[in-house]
Amino acid sequence: MKVIFLEDVKGKGKKGEVKNVADGYAHNFLIKNGLAEEANKSNVSALKGQKMAEDKKMAEELQEATDLKAFLEKEDSVIELKAKSGEDGRLFGSITSKQIAAELKKQYKVKLDKRKIDLKNPIRALGFTRMNVRLHPDVMATLTVHITEE
Repeated sequence: MKVIFLEDVKGKGKKGEVKNVADGYAHNFLIKNGLAEEANKSNVSALKGQKMAEDKKMAEELQEATDLKAFLEKEDSVIELKAKSGEDGRLFGSITSKQIAAELKKQYKVKLDKRKIDLKNPIRALGFTRMNVRLHPDVMATLTVHITEE
């Protein structure tokens, strides 16, 4: 019997796959527990429609990430932060990815999750710092932060 998996079933199939399984297994376990449904014409066409909508959504997300990358990497889109520092240019405290994300939202109205900013160590010195930002699994941007003395 052909079924469409609604959820991942270990050893049998992943969500969205159409596979041939034993009739008893399909009726008594998969369909009964809501893990799969029978693969008739209407269900298969609905699955195709869902896949097309999902592909379109993924393409839109990729395009948004590419546009945001172009904006963040422009020379005039530098995040300006002010911090107290000592005579040698070292900060009292440090600048974290949370502060960078908040300042990006405040200055450019771009909402970015702090976990997407790849800041290995907090910034502890004045000047320009460049860091990577994961906007999408396929898109990495470089963000420039300028720390000035308060």
